[in-house]
Amino acid sequence: MMIRFAPLNVPLRRRLQTVAVLQWIFSFLGLAQCCLAAFVLLSVSTWWMVALFYVGWLWLDRDTPSLGGRRSHWVRSWSIWEYFRDYFPVKLVKTVDLDPKKNYIFGFHPHGLVSSSKSSLSYLLSRPQGGNVAVIAVGGASESLDARPGALTLQVHNRKGFIKMALKHGAQLVPVFSFGENELFDQIQNPTGSPLRTLQDRLQSIMGVAMPLFHARGVFQYSFGLMPYRKPILTVVGTPISVPPSPNPSSEDIESLHKVYLDRLSELFEQHKHSYGLQEHQHLTFL
Repeated sequence: MMIRFAPLNVPLRRRLQTVAVLQWIFSFLGLAQCCLAAFVLLSVSTWWMVALFYVGWLWLDRDTPSLGGRRSHWVRSWSIWEYFRDYFPVKLVKTVDLDPKKNYIFGFHPHGLVSSSKSSLSYLLSRPQGGNVAVIAVGGASESLDARPGALTLQVHNRKGFIKMALKHGAQLVPVFSFGENELFDQIQNPTGSPLRTLQDRLQSIMGVAMPLFHARGVFQYSFGLMPYRKPILTVVGTPISVPPSPNPSSEDIESLHKVYLDRLSELFEQHKHSYGLQEHQHLTFL
């Protein structure tokens, strides 16, 4: 295989963009393991009291992820996130203004790698003052196994939990489609029924998370690695669907709202696909 190396005269700003994405890759793939190793080493050293205090803090802080997290404006203001955005780059398109007095569920498509906690969603959506947004990657783990350049297949037909949650809390539903999301990584071929896909499905059923074998580029070369490709991402936020509160929604209510949501999602895709360079014959496929 011929390796394409990055040129030596790359501008400093582009190098900083690469560093910003590299730290995200490390955080996603290796930070938990490094923290666990550090905890074990502290536990068996003369610094074992630090590990003990950390365990105590974990116990006292155990409910925070389900209660809105711990927002830090200082961390959010770091320049690293601007470099991260500009690496691809990412552009956010808002089609309408949202009422800050209401709560929303953003259905995010395509892809997904993480699950959503019902308790966390309920906490956000039950805030009477409004102004909260819960972003749910609807396709979840199953969809990530089909994520590859050119893929326009979404796992949505049996994804109705977020619809029920919206009805229970009267939260407005907003379809969101991110053009370019599937262009960032290649994935080893794993068609349905293949030995690899069978193993991935089995691991997913046991662990609850998917194990896509993805690859893209490296830091100093463009031929292989775990860094995403520099591909533009256009994330379009659609028009909210008004949802009347229904503490005990019926199956008919859920099915009806689910159909409206899929129709709005299709409309959003068709209205904006040309802005990303997709062709007229390219359409979403719902599974």
